[in-house]
Amino acid sequence: MNGKPRRVVTIFFVLAWIFFVAAPVVSGKEPDGLKGMKSAKAIFDVRVANPKGAAVQIKLIHQTYQQLVGKKKKPVCVVSFMGPSVKLISKNREGFSAEDQKSLDEIAETISKMSREGIRVEICLFAANLFGINPASILPEIEKVENGWISLIGYQAQGYSLVPAY
Repeated sequence: MNGKPRRVVTIFFVLAWIFFVAAPVVSGKEPDGLKGMKSAKAIFDVRVANPKGAAVQIKLIHQTYQQLVGKKKKPVCVVSFMGPSVKLISKNREGFSAEDQKSLDEIAETISKMSREGIRVEICLFAANLFGINPASILPEIEKVENGWISLIGYQAQGYSLVPAY
């Protein structure tokens, strides 16, 4: 197969993929796991070091919260930054490329929106100190906790579901 027929076949398969794979995501039914649930409590453990990857995950966390609100599940969410991800929520952006700077802007903007909507955002000060992050440089919406693991333990003891974001 050369030229035009190959292109037609490729387009057909791409459209078929969109129809059969992507369409159910857009119009999916409510997950069985949410049936009978009146509220949802989750703590998201964010440790992604890559700015672009972290920006995607932070947006997905925000979208997850909004979808739970839309499904009337009364979500209570906490986002905890630990490990190398603490470098992504500082106002100090030395050493980041121009492309990474755009992702850092997206992260800061999404965190600001989440905070306004009632999502608690935390940073582990142990990790911040380990990675040389000055606590004064941390985005203002973010709560500082001494040890993120202790926070995770506490939230899980209160019935929060742990959602890893690595």
